[in-house]
Amino acid sequence: MSQDCTAQKGAVLIISGPSGCGKSTLTKSLIESMPNVYFSISTTTRPMREGEIDGVHYHFVSKEHFLQDIHNNVFLEWAEVHTNFYGTSLKPVQQALEEDKIVLFDVDVQGHHSIKEYFGDFAKSVFITTKNKDILRERLIARQTDDFQTIEFRLIQAHNEMQHIHNFDYLIINDDITTAKEAMIAIARSLKYQQIERLSKIIQKW
Repeated sequence: MSQDCTAQKGAVLIISGPSGCGKSTLTKSLIESMPNVYFSISTTTRPMREGEIDGVHYHFVSKEHFLQDIHNNVFLEWAEVHTNFYGTSLKPVQQALEEDKIVLFDVDVQGHHSIKEYFGDFAKSVFITTKNKDILRERLIARQTDDFQTIEFRLIQAHNEMQHIHNFDYLIINDDITTAKEAMIAIARSLKYQQIERLSKIIQKW
């Protein structure tokens, strides 16, 4: 069910795309460029990787903890991906919106659908991808975090995710990182103009 956002403060921006497309780099750049951005940190049951920090990259919890949070309706959205659970807690998102911030989500296409379903047109979304599959494969190999089998599985997942591009408001082909960063910032800065549409709805009810 869509949330009534006619008088909602802040804004919602959803970022999605295949692993290796550059989402993390673009997200970091956006946060550094715009101080009013709140990055929604996901909760996950997957093991912590080298260099990751609990509460910074993810909230790392046990499967039992995660399932209990599902039971308690803690999550705005959640999904099982690659045998691990990922979810977005609703309470800090609502708090950030009350503080008139841009809430930034980095989720898969299933998460995108759930967030869009909740917020409706109030949420805008960007799909990020590479120019082609070969470039994505090269980037996944260069990360040196996955074995060959995992990389091939991620490429299959990427193909499946590409079938959902038409559900997104914007598309960024991350062929040049500088251009991609500029596009992300331009999209985020335009979100405040959604207020015009929301105010018009309020005036119509007045």
